[in-house]
Amino acid sequence: MAITEQRLATTVLVIGTGGAGLRASIELAEAGVDVVAVGKRPKEDTHTSLAAGGINAALATMDPGDSWQQHAADTLKESYLLGDPRTAEIVTRGAALGIDDLERYGMAFAREEDGRISQRFFGAHKFRRTAFAGDYTGLEIQRTLVRRASRLDIPVLDSVYITRLLVHDGAVFGAYGFDLNNGTRYLVHADAVILAAGGHTRIWRRTSSRRDENTGDSFRLAVEAGARLRDPELVQFHPSGIIEPENAAGTLVSEAARGEGGVLRNALGERYMSHYDPERMELSTRDRVALASYTEIKEGRGTPNGGVWLDVSHLPRQTIMTRLPRVYQTLLELQMLDITRDPIEVAPTAHYSMGGVWVRPEDHSTDVRGLYAIGEASSGLHGANRLGGNSLIELLVYGRITGQAAAAYAESLTAQPRSASAVAGARAEVDALLAADGPENVRALQRAIRNTMTEHAGVVRDEQGLRTGLAELNLIEKRMENVGVHPDIAGFQDLAHAFDLKSAALAARATLEAALERRETRGCHNRSDFPETDPAFRVNLVWSSKTGVVHESIPPVPQEIASLMTEVSTEGKLVE
Repeated sequence: MAITEQRLATTVLVIGTGGAGLRASIELAEAGVDVVAVGKRPKEDTHTSLAAGGINAALATMDPGDSWQQHAADTLKESYLLGDPRTAEIVTRGAALGIDDLERYGMAFAREEDGRISQRFFGAHKFRRTAFAGDYTGLEIQRTLVRRASRLDIPVLDSVYITRLLVHDGAVFGAYGFDLNNGTRYLVHADAVILAAGGHTRIWRRTSSRRDENTGDSFRLAVEAGARLRDPELVQFHPSGIIEPENAAGTLVSEAARGEGGVLRNALGERYMSHYDPERMELSTRDRVALASYTEIKEGRGTPNGGVWLDVSHLPRQTIMTRLPRVYQTLLELQMLDITRDPIEVAPTAHYSMGGVWVRPEDHSTDVRGLYAIGEASSGLHGANRLGGNSLIELLVYGRITGQAAAAYAESLTAQPRSASAVAGARAEVDALLAADGPENVRALQRAIRNTMTEHAGVVRDEQGLRTGLAELNLIEKRMENVGVHPDIAGFQDLAHAFDLKSAALAARATLEAALERRETRGCHNRSDFPETDPAFRVNLVWSSKTGVVHESIPPVPQEIASLMTEVSTEGKLVE
């Protein structure tokens, strides 16, 4: 019997079932609005569950001097002035409510003896404002949201791969996709769509994302629907991803390991952060620590595997067991390494897409009417460097706001026009790939993109490398015309990989073109041929396949926030 097509209709469709997607779904369900959430991996195992360190809010439980204004100031300062001030204000003002929501859903935060929520320091925050649950905060948040969603009976389809957003006359009216297990097609009609399908860090070889996530799905879906991307070149490389085993390369050793007193040494045994940020040492910002490690490795002071040593073995065993239980467990499982005795070999790892789909700060709406983007899929808060702990609070704040905005938009519609040709186009796209029987292997092409990005658009970039990267990408895209797709008895993963490949290619092109255009060094973006920060590039670079890269100005920082921003020294920034 031919595979059937399942048709669904809902008021709001949420694509992505990580923290952002679930929080938006919960907001809608609590307001009595019809919502369906779809994801391509089990909801208990989304990318949010990997976030270890904590979640930021100026609760002032430990440091009474903290305020949302100071949180916004730290965020914008650390964004190297590329973050959107309105977005920063909305997130930092709404942060305490985000924590309240989690408590209301039953999340257990670490607490002081008198019952206050504990807060700890995280790199480059002025005060202790990172709330946490052990070193598995993201996992605990994800579990809490999954429990809440199931209590509200929110339909979550977690084996549906969305291949295309359906758009008519500049407005979204749903999405098309297929079931990963049996290939059943899904045609979902919706008044509004919230895109929460993550970033694009999987297009690098070493990444903290798992195999089939963060391949740039959000970027491709949005751009093909008529939206744009902002700052795709601004990618955070986390300083400490493990190197072995190969299939787990990039798995993170939490920032908490440095927060609790871990030290970094090169192969000569030198504690090298003293050359890069003598004041903050290992507690410096992610971009600096990643760059310092990259420089040590590049200059020949790295380990034989091309890494550096992160050592917590001098800490009391009790501290490691209570504060870093997941790091201990992970290294034992993956390497049979006991971190209470031996150092961990780590290297910089593609970790977080700070750029993403272009959205308005008020409600995260896009250029396409009825389409919203939240979480790592979106952009605006982090600029050129994200503060640890800010992504988890961002998805809670905007999950709530965008859920409300999507409901209001849906309610305002007098009619919802649909387009038979848009649906036919989406069907034909899947049909064409299923019929593709060329000699090129989609997994091999994905790896080719990862090699190109790692080689030419990693921690340090230059014009020649980026141009070489674009030339290589042109050849890969040519080869993509001859792929073969072979669904088998084990399901439709191969078809999913073919779409992942399309997404990766688009995300790679946007990243390379924007990185080439940003002729300066700022935050995570290091151009060895332009080592200075250029005030003329205090702009967002907005990309679409039609326009290429366009400069967009950033609004001024309000005085009450600007007055709290202290100067960031650029010492130890780009040491080539």
